[in-house]
Amino acid sequence: MPFFNLDELEADHITPEYSSAVGPNIRGEKIEVGRFYYPKGTEAKAHAHPNEQIQVVIRGSGRFHTGGEEKTLDPGDVIFNPPNVEHGIIEVIEDLEVINCKDVVPGWSVKWARWKPEEEE
Repeated sequence: MPFFNLDELEADHITPEYSSAVGPNIRGEKIEVGRFYYPKGTEAKAHAHPNEQIQVVIRGSGRFHTGGEEKTLDPGDVIFNPPNVEHGIIEVIEDLEVINCKDVVPGWSVKWARWKPEEEE
């Protein structure tokens, strides 16, 4: 199916090990795109993954960090996280909503933040 409506897709915890993000996510062979919600006062703990990642803030505000730099992002702001670079959200200042885009890395589980055993592929 080539068409989706994010409001009609099931929301899920994206990576519960280090993030409070909840939302729908669509995964293709090479890219995944989601709309994630982070409640005020939460965070996304510092982490790194083999995926390249871009997040566009569409609502709210948060203090982000990537590669040793920090910045408060508001609607319209974008953060680029290169692969294997530590990043996260230090504080969600106002309820935060982002469009999240990652490349798909074969064998890597975004949900569980680890390499999948071959039998799970």
